[in-house]
Amino acid sequence: MTAAAIFGLISPRARCTGSVCVIGCEVLNVRVPQRPSQARVAMVFQDTQSALNPLISIGFQLEEPLRRHGGLAAPTARQAARTLLASIVLPDMDAFLRTSPAEISGGHRQRICIALALACRTDLILADEPTTALDVVTQAQVLGVLKETTSQPDRPCLLFVTHDLAAALRVCERVLVLAEGRIVEDGPIHDVLSRPRHPFTRDLVDCAGETEHFTAATAPSPEPA
Repeated sequence: MTAAAIFGLISPRARCTGSVCVIGCEVLNVRVPQRPSQARVAMVFQDTQSALNPLISIGFQLEEPLRRHGGLAAPTARQAARTLLASIVLPDMDAFLRTSPAEISGGHRQRICIALALACRTDLILADEPTTALDVVTQAQVLGVLKETTSQPDRPCLLFVTHDLAAALRVCERVLVLAEGRIVEDGPIHDVLSRPRHPFTRDLVDCAGETEHFTAATAPSPEPA
């Protein structure tokens, strides 16, 4: 629900109170077309089948936000789309751009969704359980792409919504643990997961079976001999 409020997907019949600020702009109960350009948010959805049009080529879907938000002419947008594909470790060839989403794997579709989010040129990318439907190897690849494309100072920030603590550990620096819609713990992710204080967080860590891993990940490196 919080992610939906940030992205502007709350039902018009819902009553929302409080505040949601994106880059200093209040966006709660503000329709997306009425938001300032700096408060736009890009989204990486869990279901790539619904997020991408199966009948339209990958190239066309990538080029549209580059033309709309970047003001690029068609040839420049095509080259920018190829550059995006290379940045997410996909073939930057015209043949691949002509491919439809229905012709590629789920992992490739999820990378295309990340590329689409980057093409929107927003300051915030919201990823909602983007690896749930993927196998373990593909999950690792997609998480690596997310980390690489959002960890630099000139790249967008990432809000990663997940129940997978190991995935969060791969891409996040800070974690907020929600229980019954309220934040019960907040802090650097290694500190929170290695020394959980709230019972709900402890249950999460225990259920994940990752306690030893979290502890090892936050332990100081041994002194050189």
